[in-house]
Amino acid sequence: MSELVAKSLTREQDDRKKEKRTAVHRLAVFTVVAAVVAVVAVLVAAAGYPQDKYSLKSPSGIAFSDFRGYEDWPVVSSARTDDVLKVIVANPTMIMAFKTGVPGNGQLFPDGSMIVKLQWKPKKSAEAQFAVDVPDVFTQAFVMEKDSKRFPKTGGWGYAVFNYDAPSDKFTADATSLSDCGDACHKVVKAKDYIFHPYEKR
Repeated sequence: MSELVAKSLTREQDDRKKEKRTAVHRLAVFTVVAAVVAVVAVLVAAAGYPQDKYSLKSPSGIAFSDFRGYEDWPVVSSARTDDVLKVIVANPTMIMAFKTGVPGNGQLFPDGSMIVKLQWKPKKSAEAQFAVDVPDVFTQAFVMEKDSKRFPKTGGWGYAVFNYDAPSDKFTADATSLSDCGDACHKVVKAKDYIFHPYEKR
């Protein structure tokens, strides 16, 4: 009798061990599945929301958010090279200064002035009845902001470049763009407070 009892107890112990191992295995599988689901959910959520380009900063700390709303700023001028179409826009502070005669009147643009050069690759219009180039793919926003205290070595102007990648629909701060990145070029128009383009008649 005692031998039967011993065998029965052994079986019960073995069964409990198996049940415990099974429970631990199920818990481990559940944990892994839950983790995978969480990661997938985060990735799906991230893919579902557009990039906040205004969270970007240039290597020197110029924030894209300083230029928030530039998409609707008034046009100052336009330009083009063989490879790039450019539209230059400015914030209300700078537009007002332009309209009062700056820089032609010998005055400087006030701190808080901001100007953005928007750049596109050109293409030939397939609809116009004459030969004309129109914007194709947007590529870059070149920005300048006037802050005499922050940028005393470059005439009070800070510069930055934010590149745009059309396939991913994302902006990136140009890794080689420092706050003085445009100073070397703009020094030739120091007499016009470092600004190439006048506010064009319209």
